[in-house]
Amino acid sequence: MKTSIKLPEETSWIIEESFFNPEWLGKYESIMCLGNGYMGQRATTEEQYLNEVRDTFVAGTFNKFDAKEVTELPNLPDLVQMKIKVNQESLDLTQGVISDYSRQLNLKTGELSRSFNWQTPGGADLSFHFSRFVSMDQLHVMGQKVTVKSLSGKIDVEIVSGIDGQQTNSGSQHFSEGEKHLFESRFMQMTSQTTQSAIDVVQTTVHQFSIPVERIKSRIEMRRRQIYTNYWLTLDEGEELRIEKLSTIHTSRDLEHEGRALKVIEATALSELKGAEKKGFDQLLRASAAAWERKVWRIAPIIITSSNPQDQVALNFAKYHLHVMTPAHDNRMNIGAKGLSGEGYKGHTFWDTEIFMLPYFTYTHPEIARGLLEFRYHGLHGAHRKAEGNGYEGAQFPWESAWIEDGETTPVWGAADIVTGKATKIWSGFIEQHITSDVAYGVNQYVEAVGDQHFLETKGYEIILDTAKFWASRLEWDDETQKYHINEVIGPDEYKEHVDNNAFTNYTAKWNIQKAIGIYEELEVSQPALLAQLSQKLDLERVYPEWLDKVAKLFIPQPNQELVIPQDDTYLSKKIIPLTSYKQDEQVGTLFHDYNLEQVNNMQITKQADVLLLIYLFENLFSEEVKRANWQYYEPKTMHDSSLSLSTHSALAADLGEIELSYDLFKEATNIDMGPSMTSSDEGIHAASLGGIWLMTVFGFGGVRALDGQLRINPHLPKAWQELRYSIFWHQNELEMLVTADQLIVTNKNQVSPVTFTSRGMEYTVVDSVTVSLN
Repeated sequence: MKTSIKLPEETSWIIEESFFNPEWLGKYESIMCLGNGYMGQRATTEEQYLNEVRDTFVAGTFNKFDAKEVTELPNLPDLVQMKIKVNQESLDLTQGVISDYSRQLNLKTGELSRSFNWQTPGGADLSFHFSRFVSMDQLHVMGQKVTVKSLSGKIDVEIVSGIDGQQTNSGSQHFSEGEKHLFESRFMQMTSQTTQSAIDVVQTTVHQFSIPVERIKSRIEMRRRQIYTNYWLTLDEGEELRIEKLSTIHTSRDLEHEGRALKVIEATALSELKGAEKKGFDQLLRASAAAWERKVWRIAPIIITSSNPQDQVALNFAKYHLHVMTPAHDNRMNIGAKGLSGEGYKGHTFWDTEIFMLPYFTYTHPEIARGLLEFRYHGLHGAHRKAEGNGYEGAQFPWESAWIEDGETTPVWGAADIVTGKATKIWSGFIEQHITSDVAYGVNQYVEAVGDQHFLETKGYEIILDTAKFWASRLEWDDETQKYHINEVIGPDEYKEHVDNNAFTNYTAKWNIQKAIGIYEELEVSQPALLAQLSQKLDLERVYPEWLDKVAKLFIPQPNQELVIPQDDTYLSKKIIPLTSYKQDEQVGTLFHDYNLEQVNNMQITKQADVLLLIYLFENLFSEEVKRANWQYYEPKTMHDSSLSLSTHSALAADLGEIELSYDLFKEATNIDMGPSMTSSDEGIHAASLGGIWLMTVFGFGGVRALDGQLRINPHLPKAWQELRYSIFWHQNELEMLVTADQLIVTNKNQVSPVTFTSRGMEYTVVDSVTVSLN
């Protein structure tokens, strides 16, 4: 399939659209989105098109449209749009003649640029260049620059630009209209308020022109949910016009504005924009690029020497988006499944964070990882409310989380059933409960890698103990087996609903309870005062004996004679059908062209890694024979219809020595957003998959694991890679790994303390540098 995605070999920092196709707008709006963790902005063009989705989001500003819908990130009034007319003809690349077209996202600097020559239907020739950024240096600031040049005679130009609040989330309008102001005849400001959560949004914008103001006629307009200015001017042949549009966004949800009156926020926003205007677009862009280098690229870099240059681009692309989407500035917020790049999944947080994205931050930006886990701590009230509503104790984390006080935010109804024609009920919010142990797993992984005792004592212990308390109350006694079961759940494989004893759920619940028992017994000896404090809060003196009794009797699915671990009580008895044609289809979910979910529920078909994810996360529990037997059984039955799945399979394949298969899966995973399917990313990028690209590289080919608190480094490079250089942080030590086909060199760059690790069964201690032979 021909696409316009171009990955130039001469640079690993550029994503390019090499020709314009209006049918592919959604793809580029997502993969070229801009942001800084505070705000995210889809890469819509300045001019409007029929298929565009013009989204701007600010993290944490959730709102509920009405009682029938769940809360979602609202689409803010648009600041990007500019209506440009030349001799009364609107800029529209579906009309006239385009040449020399290029749109590029510079991953290193965060700059989105677009250039082309356009001949209007009326015959005027012009060149255009657009540049845009969302500042990584100043979280509230964004900038645009537009250059227009006449190539054939004098032309009349009309520009309409300002703030457009006539935006919706697929039809749902989340804002009440506020005040509009024009300050000093140049600074436009509009306030809006979310209808249910009552969050004030203040947007301010200003334009600067390169030609004298006397040559420009202008008129301010204030209409329903809009404030904008009309500009009229004339350009001579060969004359160039530059327009700089600088804007700021502030909200009453921002930490810095807590308790402030709206008028104070408005004044702060205007003052900041005036300061930005004095610096100008170019200086602001340079400062933002410098912040990208300082905050992202300089920290724990990854360099791949590969025969395929796209591998390095994929890593840079993943890291760029991980920082665009992550609200590092505020621990009351977390990462949405589509980041801040689209309306998919409504901006909600899933288990994707703990299992697929948190590891990147834990090992490279531990301060950000801590903030993401503090979000879970702040959400304990909602987790308690969910558990209590279901008749359980402790903390049952929501399957989908939004604002920290919202609790469960999973929609109840989803896509149509192709057989019944009715909406399908989304059971995940009710019975996909492994999220609770996933959160505990994320806490434990962070503490093991970082050694953050303060977090552990103030928040981490409580999360693990509280989630274990939930699991103990969730277990159901079975008289026939004389075991505790976990019935009526959905595991990671969401094609199997209402199953009993899902292996992933049962194993992780047991691990969660065992971890809590270990904490209780450790604190009993080392910190009895802290234990007493936690016990008073969580009633641990009563719960601890229950843990001891129930964990010993919790049913854990064991490998059968073929060493296959049953995914649940009935999976292995279900019908098997040929899946090759579905697995080879470049479109996801084509299985449901032929079957509905009820039918798939009764077949040995797995949506995404389930048992294999369990083996990947808890490899110490399973022998090599069991790992390989389950790989051979489940991999052919796994559709990878979730973007979460491929990275797990790639890393596990590397562990099993299937290096080239692992690399094939790596390439397939990197193509989810960057590949030839031009509709895969319409609703936003695949956040967990991007975290998975880092996982495949560092955990898979780099061989890094934390096993029971011990660091293991077992690298294995694919044939296409001559060298892999990456860094991680381990207990405040920055470790740089250089991997070739022959050796691993581990360098302790800051030498906070000696670090002990294992590699290929041997133990090493690195003070400054250690070389390990891989032959």
